[in-house]
Amino acid sequence: MLKPDFNNENIAELNNTTVPQVENLNLQVLAQQYAPLNLIINGVLSLLFLMLGALVYVQNWIVLPSALHNFIPYALCIFAVTSLLIISLNFLADKQKRYALRQLDLHFSSGLMFKKLVSQPISRIQHVELKRGPLERFKNLATLQVYSAGGSHHTFEIPGLDLATAQQIHQFILKNKDLIHNA
Repeated sequence: MLKPDFNNENIAELNNTTVPQVENLNLQVLAQQYAPLNLIINGVLSLLFLMLGALVYVQNWIVLPSALHNFIPYALCIFAVTSLLIISLNFLADKQKRYALRQLDLHFSSGLMFKKLVSQPISRIQHVELKRGPLERFKNLATLQVYSAGGSHHTFEIPGLDLATAQQIHQFILKNKDLIHNA
């Protein structure tokens, strides 16, 4: 059962000692199948592009200029090394993504080299959506999109949540956003 962190429920008097500190967030990890799923997707896509490039190189029904034909193996090697580096960095970055739900706000942390923390007060959330593509459905994952007032695009999204957790966060926000706003 999802239990929000209630570290920020007393906000009657705001000063430096009573304001909840963002550094003290109890950040939760995403579902453990999220990072490997992204690794497989990125690896398969890169492999398909490499195979397409190799097919262009070995085909004989279209005559390529000799300079282009000689350049293709080098381009494929550069693409393979670059893809491997990017896929590795994305995998490590996916492992660093975290979220925190407290009584009054929702947070999402990401970034490998450049850390980013997005915070949204629950009272300012206009609506939330659960997104599930075919591979997310296969792995029982969901992406929670959070929309704030005044924008047509989501403020941020939390990918790679276990479906049950995403549904619980979704219900918690829907149940509490108006209660917090009217309190």
